[in-house]
Amino acid sequence: MRSKIAAGNWKMNLDKTSAATLIEGLSLDGIGDTKVIVAVPSCYLSLALESTSDSRIIVAAQNAHHEQSGAYTGEISFQMLQSMGITHCLIGHSERRQYNGETNDIIKKKIDLCLEHGLTPIFCCGEPLEVRERELHKDYVLTQLKENILHLTTEEVSNIIIAYEPIWAIGTGVTATADQAQEMHAYLRSALANHYDSATASKISILYGGSVKPANAKELFANEDVDGGLVGGASLKADSFNAIMRSF
Repeated sequence: MRSKIAAGNWKMNLDKTSAATLIEGLSLDGIGDTKVIVAVPSCYLSLALESTSDSRIIVAAQNAHHEQSGAYTGEISFQMLQSMGITHCLIGHSERRQYNGETNDIIKKKIDLCLEHGLTPIFCCGEPLEVRERELHKDYVLTQLKENILHLTTEEVSNIIIAYEPIWAIGTGVTATADQAQEMHAYLRSALANHYDSATASKISILYGGSVKPANAKELFANEDVDGGLVGGASLKADSFNAIMRSF
């Protein structure tokens, strides 16, 4: 049975004091076997690891470089993350693609390095508004799958978490309807089943990432193929993220 996951992406927010306060405010009471992940800025990774050492909260990195090591000032490698005890990393987030010029080739390299160092990739995919309006969104995300992860073996892809993020719904306050989310998640799972097999596809958690908040989380998570959320702004407040954790 695949995992139910509440993942928070803090992006470039919070100072050190606010970050510590937020982690302290997270409560896992009553969430059952739901996995909780917080993707924090790199400068807070050690703080987050220390603060969650006695809890089930998983600390994830928001990014790492697509080369093993070298003269890349300011970058972080997957080997560095592994040595710190980080077990998960976001890869392919739409903001990295849009603002940092990350191509499908770069993202593929990151996926490979992430797995090579024993980390779990949280692979992000999704379409911009103009693609959705032209009703080409399924072709768009299928291309992302083909160029980013479908080269992996069955064993490797089984260790990936996928986050579907309609770019038109990130930070806009607009959310895909529950039906739209289910349609795309089911499509992603069918694409995985067609390339691998149904058993493999059924094991992979697919998260929805597009303006998830307490008011809509329960309806979104009730869908058969929506296994949780990659939460942005609502993960920056303990009370709202706590509520999302309990929405399964």
